[in-house]
Amino acid sequence: MDPLKQGEAQVADVVEKIQGIEKEIAKVMVGQRDVIRQVLLCLIAGGHALLEGVPGLGKTLLVRTLGRVLGLKFVRIQFTPDLMPADIVGTNIMTETAEGRAFRFQPGPVFANLVLADEINRATPKTQSALLEAMQERTVSVAGVTRPLPAPFFVLATQNPLEMEGTYPLPEAQLDRFLFKIAVMFPEAEELKQILLRTTVDPAQEMETVTDDQGLSGLIRAAVSVPVADHVADYIIRIIMATHPENSDAPERVKKYVSCGASPRGAQAILTTARIRALLEGRFNVAFEDVDAVALPALRHRFFINFEGEAEGVSTDILINELLDSIPKAKGVR
Repeated sequence: MDPLKQGEAQVADVVEKIQGIEKEIAKVMVGQRDVIRQVLLCLIAGGHALLEGVPGLGKTLLVRTLGRVLGLKFVRIQFTPDLMPADIVGTNIMTETAEGRAFRFQPGPVFANLVLADEINRATPKTQSALLEAMQERTVSVAGVTRPLPAPFFVLATQNPLEMEGTYPLPEAQLDRFLFKIAVMFPEAEELKQILLRTTVDPAQEMETVTDDQGLSGLIRAAVSVPVADHVADYIIRIIMATHPENSDAPERVKKYVSCGASPRGAQAILTTARIRALLEGRFNVAFEDVDAVALPALRHRFFINFEGEAEGVSTDILINELLDSIPKAKGVR
């Protein structure tokens, strides 16, 4: 087959599958199209997502629905202050065998394809750290033995931004492991009406499984192959460098209000998800618009506002939008 036609067929297949996934999710979820799209971008990029929003907006429902539509083994872990690391990764237990007593490893709930870490900031830092190895290395180490996790493996965590009493903020190192931080907003009035009617009158919709773990792995491989031009890669680098207050080219508001800039993982997150967005737009190359579309969820948790900025109500979302408006698409051209 002609390479060009083969590439077009590959793009069409990816778009069809992702649109099919979104269609099935829409049978259960009302609205939240941007959230659904961002979660899918994150998963197809092979990364983890942190969903932030007040209770009752459907965060848990979305993750559970994703597990069914994607044909993945799904587990939910409710994070509480008394949750221990062994409750997540598993532990060795004593068993009776024909040869006598022996230790046997009892896998924890993290041995799944899709793990919902519900209210992750309610657990202690010790327990939160149990996810670090799993998220980064896709392995679990217990009693000196390292075991691989199922592939593909994703963590979708939720946290409530309002009720902060008795919570433990996620450390910067763990925040950086999340490819996206997705803000789940309150629905519009018309969407709220549909939620009300659908959940109190209409029967539950039957969902179909669109793909499976092998199919999802294929989508991930397809996304990696999307090329990026040097000038687009340079634009991503300028965005990341502009978040560092010590950089001489950083905007004055960044120098004034930011304490620490985004890590190289921020650039990786933008590029990997921009590739997938390009496919969904029917293109086999990354454009500036793809970078702008994913910059907010990719960076909002990767640099930090200082005390002066917090006192004046400056947020990372505000600064990211300002950067996207001010940074030239081509170097030296505004």
